Amino acid sequence: MNSAGKIRQKFLKFFEKRGHKIVPSSSLLPADPSVLFTTAGMQQFKPYFLGEESPHGDKTTSCQKCLRTSDIESVGDESHLTFFEMLGNFSFGTYFKKETIKMAIDFLVEECKLPIKNIWVTVFGGEAGMPPDEESPKIWQEIGIPPERIYSFGKKDNFWGPTGKEGPCGPTTEIHYDLRGGFCSKKEKCMPGCKCQRFVEVWNLVFNQHYQNEDGSLEALRKIGVDTGMGLERLTMILQNKKSVFESDLFWPIMKVIESNCKKKYETAPRHFRIIGDHLKSSCFLISEGITPSKIERGYVLRRLLRRSMRYGKMIELKEEGWRQILGQIIDLYKKDYPDIFYNQKKIFSIISEEKSRFDKTIQEGIRDFERLIADSNGKITGKELFDLSATHGLPLDLIQDIAFERGIQFDKDGFNRALKKHQEVSRAGAKKKFGGLGVDSLENEQEIKEAKKLHTATHILHAALREILGKEVKQMGSDITPQRLRFDFSFKRKLEKDELEKIESFVNKKIKANLSVSKKAMPLKKALSVGALAFFKERYPQTVNVYLIRDPEGKAGFLSREICAGPHVNGTLEIGGFKILKEEAVGLGIRRIRAVVGKK
Repeated sequence: MNSAGKIRQKFLKFFEKRGHKIVPSSSLLPADPSVLFTTAGMQQFKPYFLGEESPHGDKTTSCQKCLRTSDIESVGDESHLTFFEMLGNFSFGTYFKKETIKMAIDFLVEECKLPIKNIWVTVFGGEAGMPPDEESPKIWQEIGIPPERIYSFGKKDNFWGPTGKEGPCGPTTEIHYDLRGGFCSKKEKCMPGCKCQRFVEVWNLVFNQHYQNEDGSLEALRKIGVDTGMGLERLTMILQNKKSVFESDLFWPIMKVIESNCKKKYETAPRHFRIIGDHLKSSCFLISEGITPSKIERGYVLRRLLRRSMRYGKMIELKEEGWRQILGQIIDLYKKDYPDIFYNQKKIFSIISEEKSRFDKTIQEGIRDFERLIADSNGKITGKELFDLSATHGLPLDLIQDIAFERGIQFDKDGFNRALKKHQEVSRAGAKKKFGGLGVDSLENEQEIKEAKKLHTATHILHAALREILGKEVKQMGSDITPQRLRFDFSFKRKLEKDELEKIESFVNKKIKANLSVSKKAMPLKKALSVGALAFFKERYPQTVNVYLIRDPEGKAGFLSREICAGPHVNGTLEIGGFKILKEEAVGLGIRRIRAVVGKK
């Protein structure tokens, strides 16, 4: 049998032989601030589609860890997952449609020995002023796919990207595999995308031709590119001749451990088993990358995944000792290819055990409050009241629905969704206040504001020091500032040496002692960039920005630093007091992180 591990390596070696550099998976936590998680293989390569020179060459291939929660309600069917591995090949300005399609069919038919008669494809049929892709159907027919197995769809199905609100995007051609070989009751209308699940989407070939701006408008990319993505789990399911991804060797051992620790059989409650296995797998990987359960952002997603798995665990009466055995099986499956999950196993066990204890208590408190709400409601509860109950106690939506149904309460889903949408809008507005790393509005007192000013300014000096000592190729990749410390992410290919860190720290402290003046100037974004102000290239900036200038007689053109930032900052660098690097570490492929504090030196 083709094991998932062998399939993974077969894919990478196939493209390596065709001139692609194998690049390791990047972190699940991308440098791109517009998205919470890495959702596609192309995310770590996004800058190279925009013209930045790739250190890996102009053709790459990877197996990327991904996490998506957009289809979380679909998890439990035969193919949807939150955590998955995406196989992909990428071109930055070299080959395009013909070569991409030819290599894809060669891999599936020649390398994997799949019958070409089971392969169906979809292409972009044009929409919203964008012309149809007329080239791809011709290429598919040339290599043996007849017209009756080629379908055209609109933007929703056959146009991909960008990751986040802006970035590279373009028309796609998707490869679907026919699992059954026969029409359902819809007969000729049974086609890729049919809900009968005859077809499974295997491989998405994206032809990046456009750049989508934040307002949704499109511009032509200066350098066209190719970005493909194929789910390892789905390909493994097909090659192992299984009915679902959960019966392949990436999941079946987990299903058997669940089965041995509860009173149900997999066949009697497949959705429950699948949700538990998928969600715990995602949770293991998130925790191994430093995420802990919380009420916001990534921590909220982790908590939601864990609590959904715990909810379904209760429904199948999963034994207490079963949780640890399931986690151990997940770690055992992935420790060879992703050793971090093994090195962090103690943390994984501890965090999930604590969250389970907390959730058990939460359920008791939440149900008690729900009972009070029911008693006072005369049988009518608004969607907002249900949302508030969910948000307060962290109760999963499906748990609230179940309890409402059991108590004969009509669930106001529209009202619930309106309250959720309003909550998300408030959260996004709060995030915008933090533009520049830390919003003054979020600080509690004058002392915190004072410390934030020091740290913001120190971050600019640190950026200048890195570019001075390590080279101008250093770019800011992200930052996070609290009133206690700064965290600065930057592009660099290797671990910094001890003497380099000492030079950087010394450089910053020298500029602090020089008491350089710091000033702010508001100007249009385009002008700021034209005069050389540094910008966090992945950030989204307003049309008018603040440029902070740190003047230095020894610097080029009399400046140490010119950066776009929202502040706050000190008036003179001596106010910072001193600068101390606490830690330097890797956080992703080609991305390093420095943690530092300020104060008396």
